[in-house]
Amino acid sequence: MLVKGLRLLFFALIVRPVIHVLFGVNVRHRERLPAVGPALVVANHNSHLDTMALMSLFPLRDLPKVRPVAAADYFTKSGWMAWFSLNIIGIVPLDRDARKRGEDPLAGAVKALEEGNILILFPEGTRGQPEEVGEFKKGVAYLVERHPEVRASPVYLHGFGKVLPKGARLPIPFFLDVFVGEPVAWQGDHDQFVDALKAKVLELGSQAYLPDWL
Repeated sequence: MLVKGLRLLFFALIVRPVIHVLFGVNVRHRERLPAVGPALVVANHNSHLDTMALMSLFPLRDLPKVRPVAAADYFTKSGWMAWFSLNIIGIVPLDRDARKRGEDPLAGAVKALEEGNILILFPEGTRGQPEEVGEFKKGVAYLVERHPEVRASPVYLHGFGKVLPKGARLPIPFFLDVFVGEPVAWQGDHDQFVDALKAKVLELGSQAYLPDWL
């Protein structure tokens, strides 16, 4: 109960004010975000702010069910970081070395979907260059294949890589935009599903350079 309260306080008093007041994030089509799970939110990845920004878009009452999928070898490599990542951020750890041991790297994410969670995924696997979208890995397709009823909501994050790019320690003021697209359904083919997701994200990204009145 204490940890749950700390998590809500962290997002209510720190994350949301920083993201929405300090940086003034502009969100387009917030209503397209999933209201209930199981569901996926799939976005491009340029900054450590990406996860916080996406989680801040959901009502505080829904936070216990909103969980980012993150690399276990990075976010659980030390005691304090592991505790904070698991309990305050609420990550679903992805063990990228599990397959070498004959284990299922998606087991945690599959279980989280079965429990009705909304998972946040970054199919690029790592932070890329600002305003660039890298290759999408197929893990998201293998995950949805096991739960074909799950829809994946594509999101394009604009400006986050300039505010806090990879390797930076201090944020730089910049305009931030979040574009939410229509959900993508499982189509029976891994390549087709991943290509459709990336195409949707890129399509949303093209809107970042259009005037608001269009």
